[in-house]
Amino acid sequence: MKLTDSVQYLKGVGPKKKAELNKLGIATVYDLLTYFPRTYEDQSMLTHIADLHAGETATVSGTIVNLHEQSGRRGLSILTAFLNDGTGILQVTWFNQKYLKNKLKTGRRVFVSGKPTYAFGGQGQFAMSQLHYFQILDKDEKPEGLCGILPVYPATERLNQKFFRTLMEEALSELPELPELIPEDIGRAYHLMGRAAALRAIHFPPDGETLKKARYRLAFSELYLIQCGLLLLKKQSQETDLGIRFQPNGPLVKKVTANLPFTLTNDQQRTWQEICRDMERPVTMRRLVQGDVGSGKTVIAMLALVKAVENGWQGAMMAPTEILASQHYENLSRQLAPFGIRVGFLSGHLTPAKRRTMYETIAKHEVDIVIGTHALIQDAVHFARLGLVITDEQHRFGIAQRAELEKKGTHVPDVLVMTATPIPRTMTLTVYGDLDVSLIKQLPPGRQPIRTFVRRPDRRELIYNYVRSQIEAGRQAYVVCPLIEMNEESDLPSAEEVYDELRWGIFRGIPCGLVHGRLPAAEKERVMQEFYENKIKLLVSTTVIEVGVNVPNASIMVIEHAERFGLAQLHQLRGRIGRGPYASYCILVSEGKTENARERLKIMATTSDGFKLAEEDLRLRGPGQFFGSLQHGLPDLKIARVPEDIDILLAAHRAAEATLQSQGGLDFIRPVLALQYKEKFLHIMET
Repeated sequence: MKLTDSVQYLKGVGPKKKAELNKLGIATVYDLLTYFPRTYEDQSMLTHIADLHAGETATVSGTIVNLHEQSGRRGLSILTAFLNDGTGILQVTWFNQKYLKNKLKTGRRVFVSGKPTYAFGGQGQFAMSQLHYFQILDKDEKPEGLCGILPVYPATERLNQKFFRTLMEEALSELPELPELIPEDIGRAYHLMGRAAALRAIHFPPDGETLKKARYRLAFSELYLIQCGLLLLKKQSQETDLGIRFQPNGPLVKKVTANLPFTLTNDQQRTWQEICRDMERPVTMRRLVQGDVGSGKTVIAMLALVKAVENGWQGAMMAPTEILASQHYENLSRQLAPFGIRVGFLSGHLTPAKRRTMYETIAKHEVDIVIGTHALIQDAVHFARLGLVITDEQHRFGIAQRAELEKKGTHVPDVLVMTATPIPRTMTLTVYGDLDVSLIKQLPPGRQPIRTFVRRPDRRELIYNYVRSQIEAGRQAYVVCPLIEMNEESDLPSAEEVYDELRWGIFRGIPCGLVHGRLPAAEKERVMQEFYENKIKLLVSTTVIEVGVNVPNASIMVIEHAERFGLAQLHQLRGRIGRGPYASYCILVSEGKTENARERLKIMATTSDGFKLAEEDLRLRGPGQFFGSLQHGLPDLKIARVPEDIDILLAAHRAAEATLQSQGGLDFIRPVLALQYKEKFLHIMET
């Protein structure tokens, strides 16, 4: 059997099961073997019912001596089986699982694992209703065969744990000889278990220590290969790409710099010098400018574009939303027109005629700088002389999208990417391992500090009265909600509910707007544009404004149920205000029921440094959302967890650097990356 064989060739997988597996992303034997358990159940020992203790997880095997079915409130189905193992009776209860009624019969033996509680009424002293694992035993099946450390997979109603375990056993029993993904010297240096042994142990660990070693090996392998891919991209661009060697800054760059209405901060000056040094080298620049909200990244991007134009090249800048792209276009046009620099705009919302005209203008070099959205990477776009590519809010674009824009020139352009999402350095190794990093931490002079307050929901009337007074004084305000619409699972007020409550209540007579992710793109852009133009005074929104338009007149933000957001996200939202000359206020409305929630909001109220907040967010909240949004465009992490596995990541990074320093290492790793990642690292495949 080959790893590339379809799962349909495995015993027990018919057309229906194949379709269900495909829905989970499992199409081949390799996909199946890398569908790792989400957790494990330690069922090493069977416990007699007479020896159970309330609250202590245990594994029991017994025979069904009685069955009882009843209906609860709202049609709730309750099925209870009474198990006897010769030492006592245990009640086992299932809720809303009617399909079990035909499978559970008196006299059948079952195997259950869970946390028993004291039983009330009926037979038996103990009851289990929250089962960790449950299995009906075949006629001659011995319960001891189910004992051990058992894998628990992300399962579905049609694909249960028994199905996955049986399928994994078959796939592992026919496992072909696996080629190693890690060079032998790296495996020895880091004391790594073999690949085949690790795969067997991760699915069916003989003991806890072996499981730990298997997981380390597989997580190391995953992170190591990503690091090799990113570092190889960087190495290739430095050594093999014919980069553009820009000349030192001339009169045009100096005039534009002198005409800025402010002096660059020390961080901005250092970053600008790093960019100039990169652009003036013969190798391709690949640099990330990581700056806190409002730190002045855009002005550095503008100077880099001017430098490209002065050298006779074109520049392109891609933003994730039309309104942000439009705002960049307006600002750059206004600042650069006096110097004869031609700035164009391209988006999917232009009419076909205007798009065709812009395509021709770009191709004939009748425009120097093009600002746009994803429309810049359409097949019809061809630059005459593209020398510099800039992507704004890089975490919204994947590596593949960035690569598409880079291919638009006749030469390999310099690449500058920007993000306002503060990322701890160790995270940048995973997310931006192919880029050099510049940090801008200082805020420009004149940037208003934002005073942040945490208030309980019972102060909402006072809060919104104050917001109204600010609007009547000429300002604008944001109200941010965690949900778009009302749903049964949550009692939180949705953006739609809050919008209706406010515009017909305390803000009656004041122009209000609502924007969220499910609105049609054109409607979303219209509402944001009207807020930008001060036609809408109060904007109720979800987190779609996290990366959004610059509205200097907006000076106040209320965030409902602030405990539902991560610190990094709250900081991004807060960065929408404080952009003008007005005192600005962010009010976090929260009951703060948990200690963790109270601690996070206290940190938010007392800290304005986005990098510190990002570190705290990782410490308090874990990687989940934070890493998920940053990882866009990289191969999915199937077993490694960042930042919990940060030590493994750092070791993998060192190992990848060592591999790429030798020709033998390069020769080994290139075909491995080609096999593993294909379209994920297109640049590597082309060499």
